[in-house]
Amino acid sequence: MLLGASLVGVLLFSKLVLKLPWTQVGFSLLFLYLGSGGWRFIRVFIKTIRRDIFGGLVLLKVKAKVRQCLRERRTVPILFASTVRRHPNKTALIFEGTDTHWTFRQLDEYSSSVANFLQARGLASGDVAAIFMENRNEFVGLWLGMAKLGVEAALINTNLRRDALLHCLTTSRARALVFGSEMASAICEIHASLDPSLTLFCSGSWEPNAVPTSTEHLDPLLKDAPKHLPSCPDKGFTDKLFYIYTSGTTGLPKAAIVVHSRYYRMAALVYYGFRMRPNDIVYDCLPLYHSAGNIVGIGQCLLHGMTVVIRKKFSASRFWDDCIKYKCTIVQYIGELCRYLLNQPPREAENQHQVRMALGNGLRQSIWTNFSSRFHIPQVAEFYGATEYCGCWSPTSPSLPKSWPSQVGACGFNSRILSFVYPIRLVRVNEDTMELIRGPDGVCIPCQPGEPGQLVGRIIQKDPLRRFDGYLNQGANNKKIAKDVFKKGDQAYLTGDVLVMDELGYLYFRDRTGDTFRWKGENVSTTEVEGTLSRLLDMADVAVYGVKVPGTEGRAGMAAVASPTGNCDLERFAQVLEKELPLYARPIFLRILPELHKTGTYKLQKTELRKEGFDPAIVKDPLFYLDAQKGRYVPLDQEAYSRIQAGEEKL
Repeated sequence: MLLGASLVGVLLFSKLVLKLPWTQVGFSLLFLYLGSGGWRFIRVFIKTIRRDIFGGLVLLKVKAKVRQCLRERRTVPILFASTVRRHPNKTALIFEGTDTHWTFRQLDEYSSSVANFLQARGLASGDVAAIFMENRNEFVGLWLGMAKLGVEAALINTNLRRDALLHCLTTSRARALVFGSEMASAICEIHASLDPSLTLFCSGSWEPNAVPTSTEHLDPLLKDAPKHLPSCPDKGFTDKLFYIYTSGTTGLPKAAIVVHSRYYRMAALVYYGFRMRPNDIVYDCLPLYHSAGNIVGIGQCLLHGMTVVIRKKFSASRFWDDCIKYKCTIVQYIGELCRYLLNQPPREAENQHQVRMALGNGLRQSIWTNFSSRFHIPQVAEFYGATEYCGCWSPTSPSLPKSWPSQVGACGFNSRILSFVYPIRLVRVNEDTMELIRGPDGVCIPCQPGEPGQLVGRIIQKDPLRRFDGYLNQGANNKKIAKDVFKKGDQAYLTGDVLVMDELGYLYFRDRTGDTFRWKGENVSTTEVEGTLSRLLDMADVAVYGVKVPGTEGRAGMAAVASPTGNCDLERFAQVLEKELPLYARPIFLRILPELHKTGTYKLQKTELRKEGFDPAIVKDPLFYLDAQKGRYVPLDQEAYSRIQAGEEKL
């Protein structure tokens, strides 16, 4: 901006005061521009203009479609209805577990049966019903049917148990709960604490003795329900669709609100941004209770007519066989999934698939090229997005020629030329406290290329691409919003992630901020884990944090436990943890020390603990690690530490 003002000043002075001819004025401007570092701008312009134009056109296209949906009050069920009309007999969903194929008409009829049945049971628009089951076709049909009625679905993480599970059901204020038969034991554990008015339905195999006595078998009830479309609820494009539970720094899972417009724009940005095709077949092995599996994946089926293959759980050994069997052209991933595939011994199936695109986030830069080349995948479509706020979503354009600069490892980009078009920004933070650093005017300081910072996105509620719908808990919203970020008086969403931008504007994921870290593709709330461990250890002081482990994605959980005597029954402790915490949330490393230091406000000080990590040469307190084969904690000595550092120990 300063350079531009200087050029304008020279132009006016040369023409009006010196009265030089335009030719001399042009040369003067050119020399001044080049002398002020203009070649760098020209280089950036040449190498990014095509990318930026493509990204801008995608945004404009999606924005136009969103505004049309707003005017016409379209919802996801209405958009899905138009998809059904286009090709009713095309296969919509395939469940790999039973090789079950559903056409778009069958999915439409099943979801309408759900809507009519729930309506007959007294549920109406604005009510909430919870879904707690593993991946299968019925999962999609259930929440879609609820949406047809205007009922908001609470999608519960199947890894949750006891207190966390009860918390999610209670805070959602659900009037009904549909759980898969595979989840029956988890429901039985909390049944006595559930609201007596909560109606329970079980989907899947029926064993009356394995479910609470008040439970009804849903499958035969839906067969008898009408299959016509129920009366349309008074819902608009910005009304609630469902809730996705995401771990955060506040402790127990928080319900992020997903409205119809957000579901559409997340799926549409991926579709147009990565140039997908209606005849693509997507392999979706990610959990449907998360946005990646349910919106980015299933959204392509409901909104754009693709066929989606659903797998109950990811299997590294069956991955490519499934892709060959169902002729998949797009596969979804998270970073750890790619590493598991690379760890598999080479197989002939790796070279026989038709996959042209791998779509996801979290693929480490160190294995990106190996993953793409070994499995012969022409395009890695890495993106960045947040369940709570879609405005920070910025796909890496696939339209760049191969001769242009490599973007391996990039999770998106922000234009260096037209940064105002898509207002996301990296801002400086204190590396120890992760607090935003502000300038003399009180506004956040933007990061320069190569400088790590927290990614923030401007919130404009009237803009369909930049609105923030937040959480059910209003208190949680305040912790995700900052003021005076881009300019005085504005608001911005805090992603909680530290990224780095290169000279061309490509963004690279660096780390998570605060007390949440990512492990096994899941966000782990340290507050939640600390509460559980403290309760199991007779309310001992416990500090949980993430530590880096070479060759792994994210951070492994480590717990520092205050035990003045140093006595702890670790074998029993590991057994109890299996029931209390999901696998990804169980601490991999333990550190037993006499006491934990606290601040003046009684907050645990974790900075030094995190820096010291689990190196026995640095930490003099007793250290242990969770032996995956033995299923218990064993001493962490220098020999074990070396094996972990070399990647020889499975974590």
